[in-house]
Amino acid sequence: MQSRVIIENVSPEIDGGRHFIKRIVGQPVNIQCVMLADGHEVLAGEISFKHEKEKNWKSSPIGLLQNDIWAGGFRVEKQGFYDYKIVGWVDAPLTWQHNIERKIKDNQHVNVELLDGLQYLTPLLKQVTKPEAKYLEKVIALFQSENDYKDAINEALSYQLESIFKTYPQKTFATTYDKKLRVYVDRQKAMFSSWYEFFPRSASKQIGKHGTFKDCEELMPRVAELGFDVVYFPPIHPIGIDHRKGKNNATTALPDDVGSPWAIGGTEGGHTDIHPQLGTLEDFKSLIKVAAEHNIELAMDYALQCSPNHPYVKKYPQWFKWRPDGTVQYAENPPKKYQDILPINFETEDWKNLWDELLSILMYWCNVGIKIFRVDNPHTKSFYFWEWAINEVKKKYPDTLFLAEAFTRPHVMHSLAKMGFSQSYTYYTWRNTKAELIQYMQEISNDIGNQYFRPNFWPNTPDINPYILQNGNQSLYMSRYFMAATLSSNYGMYGPVYEFIIHEPMQGKEEYYYSEKYEIKTWDWNYRNRMTDLIKRVNQIRKENPALQLTYNFINAPVQDEYIIAYLKQDESKTNNILCVVNMDPYNRRGANLQMPLSALGVPEGYPLLMHDLITGAKYIWTKEWNYVELSPELPFHLFRIERV
Repeated sequence: MQSRVIIENVSPEIDGGRHFIKRIVGQPVNIQCVMLADGHEVLAGEISFKHEKEKNWKSSPIGLLQNDIWAGGFRVEKQGFYDYKIVGWVDAPLTWQHNIERKIKDNQHVNVELLDGLQYLTPLLKQVTKPEAKYLEKVIALFQSENDYKDAINEALSYQLESIFKTYPQKTFATTYDKKLRVYVDRQKAMFSSWYEFFPRSASKQIGKHGTFKDCEELMPRVAELGFDVVYFPPIHPIGIDHRKGKNNATTALPDDVGSPWAIGGTEGGHTDIHPQLGTLEDFKSLIKVAAEHNIELAMDYALQCSPNHPYVKKYPQWFKWRPDGTVQYAENPPKKYQDILPINFETEDWKNLWDELLSILMYWCNVGIKIFRVDNPHTKSFYFWEWAINEVKKKYPDTLFLAEAFTRPHVMHSLAKMGFSQSYTYYTWRNTKAELIQYMQEISNDIGNQYFRPNFWPNTPDINPYILQNGNQSLYMSRYFMAATLSSNYGMYGPVYEFIIHEPMQGKEEYYYSEKYEIKTWDWNYRNRMTDLIKRVNQIRKENPALQLTYNFINAPVQDEYIIAYLKQDESKTNNILCVVNMDPYNRRGANLQMPLSALGVPEGYPLLMHDLITGAKYIWTKEWNYVELSPELPFHLFRIERV
């Protein structure tokens, strides 16, 4: 009870320390808090931190910003959990030095005060280096001398003595913040990735033939050429027969209908088995290896649901909710109905065995070589299961990443992120106006969620053919892709539907007509167009510019036109500066004045800036705060790298 320091209003802190914040290797953890005490003594504090596998704590000082607000930080250097804590104390040595300085300036004689300081110097002799000990011995002698008063007060006020006090703090009666603070550190791909989704069964170049993993191997050079580093497959498991869906989501399937891959499980097996027409486990391992040779990782779909033919239905009937007529209610998300899918009952009394089994699926595929999972509808399963399962996987396979496919309410999406999901789908798909995009980017950049919620922007998915893209306008496809790839450091697209501008919808729905979810497609994988050229160039630019490898660095640049949006992105050191300008009008050439965020760039008006358009190669010199920009629908954006002249 002799501690006097109060520490409160710690930021970032997620739900009182219930959940951890997130970083990637090499990033800083910056912390602010309110720290105060009774009286007028000098306060000092530090952040103590250590990796979960380290025994010894390291420390980093915190400093006073203003009005009892203190700040500091540390940098994380390896994957896994770091624990950290905030410690504050009344610093008696610095208080003594501060008070004696005030008295000396007031021309008071401080012989007694010098002797009083010995209690702070003598204990340090056992802690300091030999040169520092020699210096302190000299100071102690001066403080005790009756003939060296002037030299004594000079040393009492010296920076050298102050530095020793700060280097070897005396933390008597220190206060430690009583909430558990942790940060989880992921590898870089958690923050920066480019996803490309395609159906492996549509990988064959022969019309009507079911694709195989060997066919997918032949497509890896194309994916690498476009610049993607993650290939995501819908489920690759056996597909059920009962209530199989036909083309266009028909409830009655024809004999040759292949069904939806998300109706997992059949006579050939379940979640740890492979659809026999795709190939064998050895074929899949070969594909993982070939993808890696092109710097691509495979992401698997982890969908916790079963077709009526899944082995679990007979082996573990207690994992499903049975109705009085002996059936299980199929999955629904009104108005959508999934008659071919049975939901798992997470309220089963046999929940422990259920959890263990579902975890074993993840462990199985991690052992095969998978490091990334796209999780289907995680918000319809137990949140506490995800917290446990993700933590268990990362204990053994720390490189594993989880993408939450959860287009749902904001608090639900954020709760999943708190439970451990590495990334999340977002509302970008439906943020279509300039005002909506600015508001959304400011929300995810400035809210506390930026400490744990990592967005992944997708302009389309197999489930979502957005209304805005249903007219097939090429300018819209270009601008929506461009903004996804430059607003967010993680983004993805469902292809080749997107780059081929396949847009025909189900009437009145955000769904594709003759959706690939229910049938095999044959694509001309050698086809190239303006979209493929653009994708290739933008992905290359993303890899070359650190400013585009972060999401929370969005700075709006005002433009005097409601259809032109502009934003600045800066890397951590603010040496890589990217200005993106987009014409969101797909039919008209538009021009307007743009206000450069000069304060963020740290330059005054009149300072010449070289605006290097990395798409076209054009270069311009801007010297004013307001500058004119003009864009046509044919190429509706600029991607400027701002360079000093």
